[in-house]
Parts: sequence; C-alpha cells; structure tokens
Amino acid sequence: MKYLITFIVSGLFMVSIPMQTNSNYIKEIKNWQTNLNAEFANPKESPLTDEDRANFTGLDFYPIDSSYRVKAKFKLDLQKRKFGMKTTTSRLPVYVKYGIASFKLHNQQFNINVYQNVELSKREEYKDYLFILFTDKTSGVTSYAGGRYIDTRIPKKGEDFIIDFNKAYNPYCAYNHKYSCPIPPEEDYFDIEIKAGVKKWH
Repeated sequence: MKYLITFIVSGLFMVSIPMQTNSNYIKEIKNWQTNLNAEFANPKESPLTDEDRANFTGLDFYPIDSSYRVKAKFKLDLQKRKFGMKTTTSRLPVYVKYGIASFKLHNQQFNINVYQNVELSKREEYKDYLFILFTDKTSGVTSYAGGRYIDTRIPKKGEDFIIDFNKAYNPYCAYNHKYSCPIPPEEDYFDIEIKAGVKKWH
C-alpha cells in the first residue's frame, strides 16, 4: 500500500498533476485493486486469518468514481510537533502533523490533516511518505467503522498534491484483531458519504 513540495514563503504549497483520461484512470485504479487483492491472497503478506484467506475471492470496492480524485492546496505545519497517535491497542506510534490539505469534493469545501510517521520517515524508501486517515458517514455502514487510510507522498517540485479516495483502504484491524492500528482523530471526520475505495469486510 503505497502512494506526493513547492514551498511558498507563507508555508503554502499546492499539488497538481495532469488529469488522466477517464479510461486510463479506471485502468490505474483497477490495477491498484488487483495488486491489493494479490497482497491479501499472499500468505506472506495477507492480514487475513488463515480461515478467511482460504475462502478469499477479493475485497469489496465501491464503484470507481473519478470525482473522488481531488487536487488539494496544502498548508505546511511549520511546527511539526511530535505526538503519540492513538491506536486500537496501547501502542502510541510517533507522528507529526505535516500539514493540512484543503480541497473541494462534490461542491463542498473540506480540510484534512496529513501526517508523517517519524520512524518510517528515517527509512530511505519512506522519507517522503505521508499518511491520511479519516472517517465519514459510511463508517460502520458500508465501510469499516474504524475508518480508512490513504497513502500519499510529498510531491516533487511542480507536482500537485492529489488525494485519491478511490485508493482508500482499511486498516489491518478490519480483518484481524491481532494488529494494532492508528485510529482517525475526531477532527479527521467528513460529514458526507465517501463512497470510494475499499468497503467493509464481510
């Protein structure tokens, strides 16, 4: 699970990539879904219990909808204070709030916090890795009650900051209670239905 900084003096930077044709975009998301299903079917990578993996035929996804791929403005948090992120166990992994992304979705304006895992950022392959977690009106109804995650990366110079809810996925805790998973803070709640990405298990 994988998947964007041009600084302005005020600490504001923006995110922008040429929009793909719809057919290419659908192909991209289908490839993402295929790779995610392959990971879940692989006993070396799967979070599923042995019993669930034996019967696994694929995750349930919302229909692909390109309107859920949004371009955001990003305000960098210059303080980047460290804090322990609450999880489903007593574990408190250390994160910083990297900034706030602002965007329009279905004619409504939203803000969402973007985080960076301190330990993960020390590894070369994850040094530009950013993390979004959220709940919305589908949580506990058609999507996992504990919220969903989106992986992003710090954009390179000239790139846009893209948030793609079609790539929203469930924490491993949705499938197996042996995992310890970050819990979306209350402020990272959308007062709309985000009908995109992975649906709830079972």
